[in-house]
Amino acid sequence: MTFLKTILIVLLVYFGLKFLIRLATPYLMRYISNKAGQQFEQFFGNNPNMNSQREKEGSITIDKNPSQNSQSSKKVGEYVEYEEVE
Repeated sequence: MTFLKTILIVLLVYFGLKFLIRLATPYLMRYISNKAGQQFEQFFGNNPNMNSQREKEGSITIDKNPSQNSQSSKKVGEYVEYEEVE
């Protein structure tokens, strides 16, 4: 009798949790998607390229001048010429 009682309790808990999870899943998914949207908006919200005030088409702005130290002073090595051997 105790064995049957234990089996019945396990089945009731299983089906009860299954039912509660089906009820809670839409709310949980909505909460997760709202949190992900907030984090996405926070991450990309400060993007300077997405201004609400768009500039006129054709206008030019320079944010940073390129550095002038692009030439390398290192000696790479000497050129070696190879010949084909038949």
